[in-house]
Amino acid sequence: MVTPFDNSAPALRVEGLRKAYDDVVAVDGLNLQVLTGECFGLLGPNGAGKTTTIEICEGLLTADSGSVEVLGRHWESDARDLRELLGIQLQDTQLSEKLTVDETLTLFQSFYRDARDVGEVIDHVDLSEKRYSRVGGLSGGQKQRLAVACALVGNPQLLFLDEPTTGLDPVSRRQLWELISQFQAEGRTIVLTTHYMEEAERLCDRVAIVDHGHVIALGTPQELIDAVDVSHLPPPEPRKTSATLEDVFVSLTGRTLRDE
Repeated sequence: MVTPFDNSAPALRVEGLRKAYDDVVAVDGLNLQVLTGECFGLLGPNGAGKTTTIEICEGLLTADSGSVEVLGRHWESDARDLRELLGIQLQDTQLSEKLTVDETLTLFQSFYRDARDVGEVIDHVDLSEKRYSRVGGLSGGQKQRLAVACALVGNPQLLFLDEPTTGLDPVSRRQLWELISQFQAEGRTIVLTTHYMEEAERLCDRVAIVDHGHVIALGTPQELIDAVDVSHLPPPEPRKTSATLEDVFVSLTGRTLRDE
């Protein structure tokens, strides 16, 4: 059995994290703390270091230096436990299109000792009518919900979601928002990356904006919005009377959300 996690401790603690690729420093002394039970947003322009940070926290990459503590554990000594406790939805989850929804989740369920019932998870992500349909025949929104279901079936305490609603229509996006809110309502923790500022404002208790491998702003969405001076924004933004989280992002990074 997996040792229970002390819910009074932070779910994720990152200190002095550094990762470089040849002469490119992707993460440079980054510090971060995610509280248990919160939905935490990690925001930043492309190339800011957020994906590298998340992949280190997920155990997919090894840091050059610094420390990562996930649910009171470390990947170096507690990898088996952490795999049981985490749910991970990658930005582009590749699933076998020839398997059915039921077969896909049954396969993922087999990886965990304390997994949830497949039928329960299928109902939870509103795929009951597609339970015996092949993955290849699902719509984009249904595939995204299945990817989240694969992350949920292991009964995780901490859920990593990497741009879960990219490319979805408004209805599918809101369905996933509801799933995320339900997961958090169970007292579990979410780390979310997104390029949609409305999504971050709606779902996240706190957000960190990352650029050049550092956290450059941290707080609740409203705290960050209240702190931004719209008069410093490029035209026609100075005519605005109130700021948004997107204004905060542009003001701090000087870049648009999808700057390539």
